[in-house]
Amino acid sequence: MTTSSTDTTVKKLAIIAGGGDLPQILIDSCRQKGIEVFVVAFEGQTDLSIVKDHYHMIARLGEAGTIMGTLKSHGFSDIVLIGAMRRPSLGELKPDLKTAQFFAKLAFKSIGDSTFLTTLREELEGEGFTIHGAHHFIDNILAEEGALSAHKPKKSEQDDIAWGFEMSQTLGKMDIGQSVVVQNGVVLGVEAVEGTDALIDRCGPLKRKGRGPILVKSCKPQQDMDLDLPTIGPETVEKCKANGFSGIVVHADHTFLVKRDEIRNVADKAKIFVYGMRSSESQT
Repeated sequence: MTTSSTDTTVKKLAIIAGGGDLPQILIDSCRQKGIEVFVVAFEGQTDLSIVKDHYHMIARLGEAGTIMGTLKSHGFSDIVLIGAMRRPSLGELKPDLKTAQFFAKLAFKSIGDSTFLTTLREELEGEGFTIHGAHHFIDNILAEEGALSAHKPKKSEQDDIAWGFEMSQTLGKMDIGQSVVVQNGVVLGVEAVEGTDALIDRCGPLKRKGRGPILVKSCKPQQDMDLDLPTIGPETVEKCKANGFSGIVVHADHTFLVKRDEIRNVADKAKIFVYGMRSSESQT
């Protein structure tokens, strides 16, 4: 199944790269498709090995004005923001004028991740840039519906899955987090600022007897599909295995699967299910 549709009109793409494997995967995909890239990497955030052999700049997160000016001067107006970002302290940020103006706008809003990203998109588009989702350039990166591993959820786990999905959507609507952990009708934990890995570690000691907990990760209802989609990789499965989980449920067509073959191999060896679920299933 192909879960992306490359925008064939894009010949030059600026990649605003955070951490993790996704920026390199996107760069490799662009190379295969003949798309010229300019990589913006960040000190202390990005694996700097990815900039080799490409137009690039290494910047602070607070250098928005310099970044936008550089991209414009090189003729790059199409942008993908991809990869994990650790939120810097104000001291690390050292904002330039453009960055300071951006945060001044945020001061008048309720600042959750969705609000931040929506405002960021408005700011970039106001400067003449076009934002794209990485899935438009990477084939087969989005989770499809159904079993993504050899093991499948048991019938006895369906209620937990539906409940967990509903709860994760409710959390997402409030712009709190994307993930919950459920077991036997009990919500063991919800994701907040600490991230999914910390949530899994926190819930491991709380698990009850019987089938292990289930991690449910879904896209916020108001989420911009071009920005900050939920992501899982082999490390997520390893973390669930180490904490005695029985499975992982992700939002079909709304979740990045990083190294899907490795995800499946790790899950199969651990006898953990990985399952893609559509929003409508939580209401049936």
